[in-house]
Amino acid sequence: MSRSLFWLSDVAWAAIEPHLPKNQPGARRVDDRRVISGIVHMLKCGGRWQDCPSEYGPSTTIYNRWNRWSHRGIWTRILAALTEEGWIAETAQIDSSYIKAHRCAGGGKGGPRANAIGISRGGRTTKIHALVDVLGRPLRLALKPGNTSDIRGADLLVGATAGMKRLIADRGYDANLLRSKLRDQGTTPIIPGRRNRKQPIQYDERRYRDRWLVEAMFCRLKDFRRVATRYDKLARNYQSAVALAAAIAFWL
Repeated sequence: MSRSLFWLSDVAWAAIEPHLPKNQPGARRVDDRRVISGIVHMLKCGGRWQDCPSEYGPSTTIYNRWNRWSHRGIWTRILAALTEEGWIAETAQIDSSYIKAHRCAGGGKGGPRANAIGISRGGRTTKIHALVDVLGRPLRLALKPGNTSDIRGADLLVGATAGMKRLIADRGYDANLLRSKLRDQGTTPIIPGRRNRKQPIQYDERRYRDRWLVEAMFCRLKDFRRVATRYDKLARNYQSAVALAAAIAFWL
């Protein structure tokens, strides 16, 4: 196989294989490792599914496996299983990043809002909200339209911080309600106050410097071209791309 093609290592395959569907009805599936390697290759290169190299098998097989398992939530469950086994419950960071939605991402069933596409300064965008652990590894990932505030995205992730001692975030997450939710579950917010606050907010400035970890995570995640630019019409398919890329880049 060409060096330019991606192939799951023995260690990565050993971590993924236990979380794949078992005892499925119908014809026996073709080689799972080959097909999933083809899917990851397409996420990395950002090409059209029909251009998938023949070494991975028929392109229709690669896409159908990707689409059907996205519909069943298997890719996101793989990430959840991997993070459950290895995350460090001490200090977490939270942030979001804009993703440009390509022209072909339009027209998904349910409309743009239902598929996490909104109009922002950069045009049509999707916003990825991420929670990472003390080592900068993504624990939870959520999608919102690009013109949605950070606070709304935080509501999808705050529950996952239960058990963590501290949560680091930038000023975009400065809200009394969010601070109260965190304290109620035993998490100390390390969030600077907005500049227009009448009463200054005290926070641990030394620990706040570690917020670069979540920024570095987004940079590494966007090395996958189908994540850096959204081509998927359906939010569930794009969510699956983000989850699988995170699993490969950080947890395997």
